[in-house]
Amino acid sequence: MDTNKREGAGPAGTGAQENKSAPAAFRILLSRWKDGTFGEILDDWRWIFGYSRRYLKAIIFYVLSGILSTTLGLVSAVMTKYMIDIITGYQYTKLWFVVVTLIVSSGVSLLMNSLVKRISVRISLKIENDIRSDIFDRLIDTDWLSISRYRSGDILSRFNADVRTVSSNAVSWVPTILVSLYRFAATFFLLLYYDGIMALIAFLGAPVLIIISRLVIRRQREYGMKLRETDAKMMAFETETFSNLDTIKSFGIMERSGRRMREHQEEYKDTYLEYNLFSIKTNAAMSVTGLVVALTAFGYCLYRLWTHDITYGTMTLFMQQRTALSGAFDRLVKVVPAFLNSSISAHRIRELVELPKEEHLGGMEPAGTEKSGGSNGLALVSGGYTVQMRGVTFAYEEGEPVITDSDLTASPGEIIALVGPSGEGKTTIIRLLLGLVRPEKGSVIIRGADGREMQANADLRTLFAYVPQGNTLLSGTIADNLRMVREEASDEELEAALKAACAWDFVSRMPDGMYSEVGERGHGLSEGQAQRIAIARAIVRSAPILLLDEATSALDVETERRVLRNIITEHPDRTVIVTTHRPTVLGLCRRVCRVVDTKVVELSEEEAARLIKDF
Repeated sequence: MDTNKREGAGPAGTGAQENKSAPAAFRILLSRWKDGTFGEILDDWRWIFGYSRRYLKAIIFYVLSGILSTTLGLVSAVMTKYMIDIITGYQYTKLWFVVVTLIVSSGVSLLMNSLVKRISVRISLKIENDIRSDIFDRLIDTDWLSISRYRSGDILSRFNADVRTVSSNAVSWVPTILVSLYRFAATFFLLLYYDGIMALIAFLGAPVLIIISRLVIRRQREYGMKLRETDAKMMAFETETFSNLDTIKSFGIMERSGRRMREHQEEYKDTYLEYNLFSIKTNAAMSVTGLVVALTAFGYCLYRLWTHDITYGTMTLFMQQRTALSGAFDRLVKVVPAFLNSSISAHRIRELVELPKEEHLGGMEPAGTEKSGGSNGLALVSGGYTVQMRGVTFAYEEGEPVITDSDLTASPGEIIALVGPSGEGKTTIIRLLLGLVRPEKGSVIIRGADGREMQANADLRTLFAYVPQGNTLLSGTIADNLRMVREEASDEELEAALKAACAWDFVSRMPDGMYSEVGERGHGLSEGQAQRIAIARAIVRSAPILLLDEATSALDVETERRVLRNIITEHPDRTVIVTTHRPTVLGLCRRVCRVVDTKVVELSEEEAARLIKDF
């Protein structure tokens, strides 16, 4: 499904949804009907209604409260008419009844409106949170390779703006139609009861405004799109600048960056002022048209008043309800753009949530567990686990293999090194072992000490502790970062892990020790310190298989040796796989494998020694 080809998708995917008008929406729906893609919109709304059904009581409440509020509003309007007639006609005998009815209907209407607003906010927040958490769970369980093809900014845009659009319409769409229809019909028949011509003038006023707006909608869309594109360019520049602030400062190009920022601001200002001038002209034209319609109705009312065919109260009622009828008609027409915008947002969300899910073949089971037809999981046993690649071939893009017909075995109690030029597939092997990606040919097997084995999948990641490349710390305390892999870990266990990772010396000297705050991506720590805390996090995990992806690259040689020795001592049965460029690491490894021309090749002792020497 190509979202960018769908009508209304702006530069960031959601921008064009903001100012879509009813005529444009009607044209889009008609074009969808003609080209046979209207069914996609219906499919999107079927998906939305899947959430709407959960809130049937809320929908019924909205409809009934909207009808009651409209009815009370009409009663108040009629009572206002009679009050004016009584005052101007000096018929005070009925005044008390009209005043009481007006006060009661207005009070109940005010109470209902306040209650509905309060309940609406609570329901809207609940719906948005429910949809957001549901979609979040689905995205987290999405196949890594499939979702990695989307930019993180695009995913966040869909997860925030599009979810908000869907949630705001999932429940309100049906009540809006029903209540607006009721309001339109009730107002029209009220006017018709008093004066058929006045009802006709009020009825024709709204379509006239819609027809006029159609003449300017294209230019409005052009200006709107241009404004959003300019805004998107400026936001992209700001994001890139702050993300690469070290580089900008290092090269001493702050002045150049400031100049470029002002250029973007100037472009945005010119575009916005141009759009603002057009909006002022458009609004003035629309106001004049609306004024003509209003003056026509007012003139008709004055004529009827002059001929004594109506009273002052009836004239007031006509003028009020003419505006109300136009408003009801406008709300009905605006349902179509809302319908289309929600469809576009739902389509964008569905593109993500309908991506392939991760492979779940079974997780850990107590030792000796048996089920009919075989086990659905790998028995949790002592003695460690072996990871094995058997004839694996894998490619991110078809026809461009990264790993070809390769074997690899890592057993408990040994450190295996993976070496090779950058970009040759070492990290890909880690992803294969973790079940993040699946081989096109061959298999990746996890085997327990009892001989039982199973294919690598998402459920078996509980067996792994992983330290990826780069700084992977999150904002929060050091303890928060360690406990994210095992929430129940005690302070003593955290301290032991920090000591094993050679991090306790500097952590203990921090103001609040392990409860000291660190910024996003370990801000406030050196690369070596952040790396040691990441290693400590993997130790806290206490998993039988440890994967270190260039995880000691920022450590000095002595610290690196101590960390690796501590890891083996702390868990003698642990299986450790290290990707590295460091010769010091190779000296601690039992076996060394090299990735050459997409093949994993195990080096002999002589080849490994020569490789260490070459380093």
